[in-house]
Amino acid sequence: MKEGWARQQSARFLKSSTIDPRIRLLERFEEFTGLYPWQWSPADGEAFIAHLRSGEKPIQMSTARTYEVTIGLFLEYLLDTRYEWARVCEERFGEVPQVVFHEGNSVLHTVEYEGDPRRRPLTYDEVQALFDAADARPSKIRGQGRKGALCALRDAAVLKAVYAFGTRRTETSKLDLVDLRRSRKAPKYGTYGSLMVRFGKASKGAPPKRRTVLTVPEMDWTVGVLEDWVTEIRPQFSPGRHPALWVTERVGRLSPRSINEAFVAARKDADLDEDLDLHCLRHSYITHLTEFGYPARFVQVLLSPLRCVHDVQHEPGVGGDLCGGGGYLPPSITQFPGRFDAGAEGVDARLVA
Repeated sequence: MKEGWARQQSARFLKSSTIDPRIRLLERFEEFTGLYPWQWSPADGEAFIAHLRSGEKPIQMSTARTYEVTIGLFLEYLLDTRYEWARVCEERFGEVPQVVFHEGNSVLHTVEYEGDPRRRPLTYDEVQALFDAADARPSKIRGQGRKGALCALRDAAVLKAVYAFGTRRTETSKLDLVDLRRSRKAPKYGTYGSLMVRFGKASKGAPPKRRTVLTVPEMDWTVGVLEDWVTEIRPQFSPGRHPALWVTERVGRLSPRSINEAFVAARKDADLDEDLDLHCLRHSYITHLTEFGYPARFVQVLLSPLRCVHDVQHEPGVGGDLCGGGGYLPPSITQFPGRFDAGAEGVDARLVA
C-alpha cells in the first residue's frame, strides 16, 4: 500500500522531500495504533492527535492539520476503486479501510494565516542589532584563537542579503554568481542591480518558480556588501569554478541549515527574542518596503513570480487589476523620485512579460 501510494505521488512529480515524510508519518501512525491501515478508525486518529498535543512540546494547529490531511490522502488512495485495495482487503481480511479524519474530528481551515504570532518582522533597531552582532563575530572568533572567522564574514553577508532581497533560505542557498544581474533602471549599481531567483518556492508537482528582485534604493547598502563578498572574501575560500554565490570552506554550496544556524548565532549574540527565525527577515523586508512608501502591489511584483514580468510600462487611459503580462498598475507604484521610474507618462502602468 505504501509503495503504491509513493509511486502515485512520484507520477505527479512530487519530490522525495514531500513523499518520504508522508510515508514516515504513516509508519508513526501504524506504530502508535498497532493496527494495519484497513483497521484504522476515527477513534485511532483522534487518539493519535491527542497524544501529539500532549507533552512538553505539543504540535501546532497547522502541523496537526498537515498530519490529518496526509493520512486522509493515503486513505483516499486506498478507497479509490481504480486501485482495488478495498476489494483486496475485504476478500483477505473481511475489513475495508475507512475515513479516519472527517469534518467532525479534524482541524478546520477557517483563517488564511495560521502562523505563530511570535514570528514577526524585526524592527529597524533589531535588524541593526542582528547585523552588528554578525559583524562582530569574526573578531570575536579571532580573539578566541579559533577557526571560522572567514565563515563568520560570509554568514554576515548572507544575512544582510536575505534581508535586502527578501529571499527564503533555500532560494538563498541555491543562488549562483550568474544570478547577480544588472538593472537598466539603476545602472549605478552595476552587476548588483537585481537578483534572479531561479529556485523559488514551487507548487506541489510543479517546477521551481522564478522571479527577479530589484535592488531598491533604500537597500543600496547591500551593493557594497555583495561586492566585498564577491571580490574580496569569496576568493579566500578558493572556490575555483564552483558556481555557487555562497560557498563553504570545503568548496561546497552553503546549505539552508547552515544559513539558519548563522541567523541563530547572530540572534543569540544580539540577545533578540528566541522565537524569531530566519524567515522573519523576509517578513521584515516586506514590512519595511511598505513603510518606505512602496505600495503593496509593487512589493507583490518583487516577491511574486508573475509570469516572468521584467518591466513596467505606462499606457494612457487603461485601467484594471493586476495580472501577469497584461495587468495595469497606477503610476504611483512605479514613479518614485530616485526609484525605478518607468520613463513614460500616462494614467496607468502595464506589466510587460
